[in-house]
Amino acid sequence: MISGAVPVTFQAVQTAAKRIAGQVVPSPCPLSIPLSEATGLKIYCKLEYLQRTGSFKERGARNKLLLLDPEQRQRGVIAASAGNHALGVAYHAQLLGIPATVVMPRFAPLMKASNCRRLGATVVLEGASIADAKQRADEIADEQALTYIHGYDDPDIIAGQGTLGLEIAAQVPDVDAVIVPIGGAGLVAGLGLALKTLKPGVQILGVEPEGAASFTAAMRAGRPVPVELKPTLADGLSVPQVGANAFEVARRVVDKTLLVREHDIALAILRLLELEKAVVEGAGAAPLAVCLAGQVPELAGRTVVLPLCGGNIDTPILGRVLERGLASDGRLFHFTTTISDRPGGLARFAAVLAETEASILEVAHDRAFASDDITTVSVHCVLETRDLDHIAAVRATLHREGFPVTEP
Repeated sequence: MISGAVPVTFQAVQTAAKRIAGQVVPSPCPLSIPLSEATGLKIYCKLEYLQRTGSFKERGARNKLLLLDPEQRQRGVIAASAGNHALGVAYHAQLLGIPATVVMPRFAPLMKASNCRRLGATVVLEGASIADAKQRADEIADEQALTYIHGYDDPDIIAGQGTLGLEIAAQVPDVDAVIVPIGGAGLVAGLGLALKTLKPGVQILGVEPEGAASFTAAMRAGRPVPVELKPTLADGLSVPQVGANAFEVARRVVDKTLLVREHDIALAILRLLELEKAVVEGAGAAPLAVCLAGQVPELAGRTVVLPLCGGNIDTPILGRVLERGLASDGRLFHFTTTISDRPGGLARFAAVLAETEASILEVAHDRAFASDDITTVSVHCVLETRDLDHIAAVRATLHREGFPVTEP
């Protein structure tokens, strides 16, 4: 056992479930026919984005806040978070009449910061990472004698997140596997502990972004170690080092860890919107991303639960993510070609594209940086296409008609 780690028990999860009953939504877990058809798995989606603040983080936050003594409640609490934990703490602290301060890194989605303020919390934006935010939160906690609520490594938080596993076991009795997003490892620890206790044969698969693989690094080292983070669409999973308590539990219940690419996360967000009419943030879409990418062939035809753990994504970011998803899906084609700059040149080019049945979304002439031939012009285009095969057909037609294609 890791030195200093505090054990989390199945009994603690059961007690947490009773403690938070009636105050946290027991989210539905329906079968998704379209996602099952798209992946070859029998997929159930655990709709945690339906919680009041849009994520599973309410479970642990409520459990922890209810365990504070009267003096701690009166002085108040503080948390460091990229968003969802901050929202959970702010909301349930407001319900319980506990003053709350949340420290968020400056890159945190604007919607999450605004919602925390609306829920009555004092919001402090500090630093470029969760580590910076936590350092500032620790300083404020010492200065004001506030109780620090750790987002993923507090045993009471882990037990609270584990209630999600209890619900899955009851809602999908024949579950074969659960694919869980991993940031600080609090969710996978609690959920995995609950499910492995009730159903030892269930597989627990963790998924991390390639640019934030702190649990993978910890498993290799045998202990939590810091990793260098890269930007990711799954900002809620961007944690530089998993918690010691969470890791102590998680390493015993996680059967396999998978890394997911950014364009696969974008495609998963798009699929959830189109097929399930669900707006899910990158962290919540990561489990579906590995399924769509074909990374779990061993689960073909088996019953798999995907915790859609959060739905808090900034609207402007959502637009950009959906465009990336469309590009990954072969439904946007961006290229540059050379056409005649004489009368009729653009018309001929457009006519060729019309024959391919691709729709022109954007077209821009670039004369300043075109070739030495002043009778030609470079044209940057974005087309709406059906799929990757359609793009290949468009590309072949353009080459055949004398329009060389250069792609970024």
